[in-house]
Amino acid sequence: MPEEEPGFGTHLRRDLGLAAVTLSGIGIILGAGIYALLGEAAGMAGNAVWLAFAIAAVIAGLSALSYAELSSMYPRASAEYEYVSSAFGRRLAFVVGWLIIFSGILGAATVALGFAGYFSDLVGLPLLPSAVLIILLLTAILLSGIRETTRVAIAMTLVEAAGIIMVILIGLPYIGQADYLAMPQGVPGLLQASALVFFAYMGFEEIVKLSEETKNPERTIPLALMVALAVTIILYILVSLSAVSVVGWEQLAASRAPFADVASVALGPAAFTVISVIALFATANTALLMMLASSRITYGMASDLSLPPVLARVHPRTRAPWAAIIAVAAASVAFLFAGRIGFVANVTNFTLFVTFFVVNASVILLRYREPDRARPFRVPGRIGSLPLIPVIGMISSLFLLAQLDLLVLLVGGLLAAVGVGLSLMGEWRPRGAS
Repeated sequence: MPEEEPGFGTHLRRDLGLAAVTLSGIGIILGAGIYALLGEAAGMAGNAVWLAFAIAAVIAGLSALSYAELSSMYPRASAEYEYVSSAFGRRLAFVVGWLIIFSGILGAATVALGFAGYFSDLVGLPLLPSAVLIILLLTAILLSGIRETTRVAIAMTLVEAAGIIMVILIGLPYIGQADYLAMPQGVPGLLQASALVFFAYMGFEEIVKLSEETKNPERTIPLALMVALAVTIILYILVSLSAVSVVGWEQLAASRAPFADVASVALGPAAFTVISVIALFATANTALLMMLASSRITYGMASDLSLPPVLARVHPRTRAPWAAIIAVAAASVAFLFAGRIGFVANVTNFTLFVTFFVVNASVILLRYREPDRARPFRVPGRIGSLPLIPVIGMISSLFLLAQLDLLVLLVGGLLAAVGVGLSLMGEWRPRGAS
């Protein structure tokens, strides 16, 4: 009788087309940085916060091209783990996969705290209980299955996009009333803000984890990734220009609900409530999709026996990887108690910068090692066999890593060291397997 471990004979369902994957990607990216981190970034970059988003966008775009090429070669839920394993072997792949799982967990915790900030201002419930409550609700949605999860995500994406467009429109009459290059902390503050708001673009790399639930993933995933990133870059720059035009960086920096304050100043107290409700949808949606992506790479690594095979269990009716979802939810709740949203976001960024460095390196190595392998999408620009954009992507990832403070580097380094230690333990074998 053939062995069915670790997936126990039940597989993920291919239900997603280009529109669903693209809108899911936009939904992951949009809510994270603007609704949760705009105020903190404005405190670093001043009115030039829009420029911080533009710098981060360029660097994100470099790595996004590398993801597009690799996802077209290896359309698997385990994503980065699969890419790095093919280029550098299973041990480094495990460390990268470990960091990516935690980037989703930390990201979900960060955005849940952003949700709690808006929710607390609306109803008065304390921050931590609000954040725990939203993670539990999102877990229930994830357990219902991919089709149901994406329907919820797409609905919330449309709501959050409407909120961002609303703030852009609110700010249009005020455009030109601010010095858009005013930087209270100078260029160092701008660069630190760029490193922080890189978190806002977190999400493009999560799209590739939907590969095993997408139709024709070799072509659909790269295209969805590029479209989602382009749309969000435009919206981020426009909305940050509008926000500083209406209230200025000082008020944004002091606010727990910056978008709602912009609306309140321009349109009155009723607008504060409307934008706060929209922000709840935006932050909840981002946390949902981060937990979705993190559970999928957990499932993929468990299927490959790099994590305990119990985490690859799939529900026979919903086809949801329920064990991985519950594990991710429990870890997300635990990290809520880290407290400060900026700190948790920057630890997430540490995991991203390290991962993007290795992913870009994987593109370069695989161009030499497997030059004839089919690449439905190929990063443009090369000298001989050397692709130039991944080289720049590696350098820019190190540059942003250098902008993080010492405590963030120490916590991130500890997280990576735990991953290295676990990678040395070898494969997890199901009980009774040879």
